[in-house]
Amino acid sequence: MNNDLRVRKRSLTVLNLAQMLSAFADNAIFFIILGLLAQQGFRDPEGEMVIVQAGFLLAYVLLAPFVGTFADKHKKSRVLMIGNLIKMTGVGMLFIGVPPAISYAFIGLGAVIYSPAKYGVIVEIFKNNLPMLMKANGQLESATIAAILLGTLGGGYLAAFSPTTGMIVCMFLYIISLILAPFILSDQGNSDLQYGKSAREFFKEVKMMMKIPSLRFTLVGTSAFWMTSAVLRIAFLMWLAGYLQITDKFQQSIIVGITGVGIVIGALLAPKLISPLKYYRSYIFGFLMVLIIGVAVIPIHVYVTTALLLLIGICGAVFIIPMNTVLQAEGKPLVGSGKTIAIQNFCENILMLGGMGLFQFLLSQGMNVQLAILSIGGVLGAFVLYIRSMVPNLRTVDIDE
Repeated sequence: MNNDLRVRKRSLTVLNLAQMLSAFADNAIFFIILGLLAQQGFRDPEGEMVIVQAGFLLAYVLLAPFVGTFADKHKKSRVLMIGNLIKMTGVGMLFIGVPPAISYAFIGLGAVIYSPAKYGVIVEIFKNNLPMLMKANGQLESATIAAILLGTLGGGYLAAFSPTTGMIVCMFLYIISLILAPFILSDQGNSDLQYGKSAREFFKEVKMMMKIPSLRFTLVGTSAFWMTSAVLRIAFLMWLAGYLQITDKFQQSIIVGITGVGIVIGALLAPKLISPLKYYRSYIFGFLMVLIIGVAVIPIHVYVTTALLLLIGICGAVFIIPMNTVLQAEGKPLVGSGKTIAIQNFCENILMLGGMGLFQFLLSQGMNVQLAILSIGGVLGAFVLYIRSMVPNLRTVDIDE
């Protein structure tokens, strides 16, 4: 192995560690806030989390026209530091009694700044070497989902033990992630970029990317997955309480968190199951997700539910990782790596907000949680059918170009 590749792989290791710590805290704080709401005497803390989650997602939508430019304008390792600093501020707000919805929205602000840099820096580390890029993508996704899993479990435990202790732990993890960021290999930013001009161009670039079949396929596919994932995280918390009588926050986090185990497994399997040149075949795993969701809402036994959530995670990872790879490889020369991820975040979070809104609307109309989950699964199925219809136009696409 030559020295240059060794340095790049070491940088990826540091990035994965920094991402794991930051993502652990991002997900732990979700359950810690849930525990805080329960501690404060809210009658339906799970239901309140729909509003709390919406504030987090709104930050992604509102700031999307700017954060990609911010990531491309500055050294991405520095952007990662700033994102963590803002997340720390959001946790600090919880300590001084700021309403959880506002505090979590501020953590979302840090996350939306952090996200384009963490994905964009991979392209800078491996210089669009597609095979290495896909492996790195799988590693980063594995690190992220492992952190989501551990953060879900850790957050559930800390929520039951002491939400205040949980907030201290999250603050500490953000600090360590911030300290690691300068050791990640990244290029100097493009100081010529202008925020006003870039923001005006943002929606033109969204439209331009949507006109390219391979990019439209990936943007729609990944957005549909994360819409479903965002809703299911809260929906299954409610479902577990209503259908299996599981109300303990730690138990809930263990069961819901098993989806993260599945995504880790799926991230490792994705390069073996889907070739980068045949990324369009990933839609098959989207259909499998829909089918498994339909079975998972049947209250058979907690072990059956857990196994099905594991399968949902596996299929979900194989569904999105090939699409993420193609999106990054084709998006950077078109609009820049930071803007590519910002556009992806914008599309994903619009659908996530829409999915949360639809779920809340269905519940407000008297629909039970079981049918509401099935409805969200049906929406995912419609999106998968749409991207499946695009496949004939994708077979001639050469993503190495």
